[in-house]
Amino acid sequence: MTALTPARTAPDLSYLLDHTSHVLRTRMAAALGEIGLTARMHCVLVHALEEERTQIQLAEIGDMDKTTMVVTVDALESAGLAERRPSSRDRRARIIAVTEEGARVAGRSQEIVDRVHQEALGTLPQDDREVLLRALNQLATDHLATPSENPRPVRRARQGQR
Repeated sequence: MTALTPARTAPDLSYLLDHTSHVLRTRMAAALGEIGLTARMHCVLVHALEEERTQIQLAEIGDMDKTTMVVTVDALESAGLAERRPSSRDRRARIIAVTEEGARVAGRSQEIVDRVHQEALGTLPQDDREVLLRALNQLATDHLATPSENPRPVRRARQGQR
């Protein structure tokens, strides 16, 4: 007796989201790599420029664990793009401050990120782009905003392209 494969009744949303996300991350990594950055480094620079933020706050924004965040900031410091400083609002806290060179590099990296996104979306007709982005935003802020509690945690794909 052989088992029959169940008939698929809908497109495989998990595959579509995972595959496109993976390919986009690889393209982003290659593009940012040309200027010596990772997506994590880009994320930290851009968000640290927005306002005074601690390493913990930046890790939360970038969805990074503590170890990954420390390694990322260490790399930014070694490259002369950022530095750890005492906060002007709370002397007990330390913030990540972007150097002048870091700000220049962040501007260039944002152009690269925007270009990679535009290249991906540019393959779709304008109306489809708007629908896709609106639908993904709705999913990300509504039904798929929060992971489900699970006694057997789902292994999350590496989040290297934020």
